[in-house]
Amino acid sequence: MLKTLDIENIAVIEKATVEFSEGLNILTGETGAGKSIVVDSLNAILGERTSRELVRHDSDHAFVSAYFEDINPQVSKKLEEFGVSVDDDNSLVLTRRISSEGKSVCKINGRNATVSMLREVGDMLVNIHGQHDSQALLNPDYQYQYIDMLCKDKSYLENYREAFKELISIRRRLKALTGSEADKDRELELLNFQIDELEQADIKVGEREELLKRRTLIQKSEAIANALNSALSAINGSDDEQGAQSLINGASGAVQSYDECRELYELFDGVNDRIESAKDCIDRLFAKIDFDENELELIEERLDLLYKFSNKYGNTEQDMLDYLDEAIKKRNSIIYSDEELEKLNNEYDVVYEKTVSIAEKLSAYRKKTAEKFENQVKEELSFLDMPKLQFAVTFDKNKLSSTGFDKIEFLISTNVGEPPKPLAKIASGGELSRIMLAIKNILSYNDIIGTLIFDEIDTGVSGSSSRKIGMKLKSVSKNTQVICVTHSAQIAALADEHFLIKKQFTDKSTYTSVMPLDYEGRKNELARIMGGLEITDTLLKSAEELLQTED
Repeated sequence: MLKTLDIENIAVIEKATVEFSEGLNILTGETGAGKSIVVDSLNAILGERTSRELVRHDSDHAFVSAYFEDINPQVSKKLEEFGVSVDDDNSLVLTRRISSEGKSVCKINGRNATVSMLREVGDMLVNIHGQHDSQALLNPDYQYQYIDMLCKDKSYLENYREAFKELISIRRRLKALTGSEADKDRELELLNFQIDELEQADIKVGEREELLKRRTLIQKSEAIANALNSALSAINGSDDEQGAQSLINGASGAVQSYDECRELYELFDGVNDRIESAKDCIDRLFAKIDFDENELELIEERLDLLYKFSNKYGNTEQDMLDYLDEAIKKRNSIIYSDEELEKLNNEYDVVYEKTVSIAEKLSAYRKKTAEKFENQVKEELSFLDMPKLQFAVTFDKNKLSSTGFDKIEFLISTNVGEPPKPLAKIASGGELSRIMLAIKNILSYNDIIGTLIFDEIDTGVSGSSSRKIGMKLKSVSKNTQVICVTHSAQIAALADEHFLIKKQFTDKSTYTSVMPLDYEGRKNELARIMGGLEITDTLLKSAEELLQTED
């Protein structure tokens, strides 16, 4: 639910903090005081389109922050998709800074986000319903969602989605196989070239690493050979001076005859053995760096080939070989496409029949749910002083889509004897608000949305109906947080938390404040709503009675 809303420099609101409660939150104030600005601020933080005109005059930016508590698992999952961490207490902070040039900077839990990300998350947190802002309710393309939300057994829809996903996968494979012959020929020509090129290259996993090592060795071979020759000269000596091996042999012969020097003799003998081992190692190293003059050129050519292939077929040798395997499979699928096509067509027919069967079961379950939904809506509307209004849910059969084949539409008849017509064509603003409230009351136990906002839902409604609307809002607020902007004292009297939107003037500026009201403040505000500018004792008494009655 929405816990805290901070507003800075939005229109005539310089700075305001609103602490909402769990139940029914009411916002009232005189016409033009700025109640709609609070809703505009909420729209901004939920990712709706804004303009620089929203920024307060003489300010370089506007800022809105919303703090949510106890967000639901679906919201957490969406945040994880965006790479946004969620605190252990399941809280969430959305912020949006709007410059006077109209540019926005959005953040989710302190992490930079786009406006579209803000909108996706906002759609799962808050629903705002104004007198003319119920597009999902009016649009037949979305009305199925209300029925699906009421379906207790979600397996019908889940099973259908899995079947439809499988059907689409086969359809895509069929489309790929049924391309034009010219396209097939071009693809086959390209695949043959790639396969021949890769097969002739005879690529081995790990060969590039070995080639690089060999190239490095060859490039250092002259320096290594010089070092080995120097080491060998030191061991063997030259015409002018003795080497280390000759000197050691001489020292060994000098002490060989004396038993007292036996230990020293053995040490010299061991050194001589080590020198022989060193000479053997030098010979092996000489053999290792012995190479053909053209070898380096051949290595460079091979490395160049592997580099070009890495740009075409994959970074590593294994990637290139995998590409070769896949290319062979594609070539075979084209060569044997007629057989594959027949197999896929048969598979498609089977999956299509299965999907249609599941869609029919889903449709039947939806119809049962819709029948119950119709009766519930009628009961709700009867309570809201619309007993003559007829509400019906119609089903037409469309092509299979990701949601089934049902085209679901809500119809109403506002006058006795008239046939039901689409909701969007004949519902007035006041009627639409009450229908939407009735539906929301029914859905409140199933809707994942934690906060519902109603903007002047009482417009064009009488006092008696206003009271009943207030009772329904109160009922909805037991399961879902409700924030309501209203001009009705009957609705405002039911508030768990009542805020007054008040405009104030100075010599140079206009300011709007948002203030929570205590009991006395609520009584005065209800009296103002009922009586206008002049608040009399009679109005105050009536307001007090209204508060006591609603309590």
